[in-house]
Amino acid sequence: MDLTVTFNRDETGACVVEVPAILTWVSQGKTRLAALKNARATIQFCLAVRAERGLPLTIERTQFEVAVCCQPRPK
Repeated sequence: MDLTVTFNRDETGACVVEVPAILTWVSQGKTRLAALKNARATIQFCLAVRAERGLPLTIERTQFEVAVCCQPRPK
């Protein structure tokens, strides 16, 4: 199964991995490689638990871009 993951840095500099198709799932590590290694192991565990409980393995997610104007508000 191929899943899309996102990488972000938190306030401490740790690399945080999220899997949008698995709601509320997050993993992290000190580096991208460590975070990805942790992610693979915990994704497998999460999918096994979801299957055991009869839950869908993933949820449908749609991602799109929204244009936002960043001008200051007039006083």
